[in-house]
Amino acid sequence: MQDWFSKYFLYFYPLFFIGISILAPYWVALIGGWRLLARRFRLQGDFRGQKWRMQSASMRWLANYNGALTVGADTTGLFIVPFILFRAWHPALFVPWTEITTTAKTQLYFFKVVELRLGRSEQIPFRIKATLAAKIEAAAGTAWPHGYARAAEQPPSPIG
Repeated sequence: MQDWFSKYFLYFYPLFFIGISILAPYWVALIGGWRLLARRFRLQGDFRGQKWRMQSASMRWLANYNGALTVGADTTGLFIVPFILFRAWHPALFVPWTEITTTAKTQLYFFKVVELRLGRSEQIPFRIKATLAAKIEAAAGTAWPHGYARAAEQPPSPIG
């Protein structure tokens, strides 16, 4: 078996690499909740609000998008799309503010984090740094779903 593997490794390696390149983004989109959100919140048309590139976020079950997202906001909702290389299985999303709730800031290692819950029925967590949340809140204006703003002055919870 070892001889066979050594002989044919170079033939199967590209197939393995392509398979992983296709399956990994699908798996992350599935477990993180992106696919579920895309059913209702797939972007229709163009987003013309303010955008911030190379942002990080985490979603449910350890689905992390480190520096791979463009996040945008305006008075109507939140825009999210990954970097083009990670866009397989991740269509651009636009979630209206009426479908988003916020939670208090928490401390995660050295970062203050704000969790947005996307979709009233889906409740997919979308955790971002507080600095990005402040930019989004400014772009959203009075449409920002209140909840975290009151907790901003409170110290981080020792739980979680």
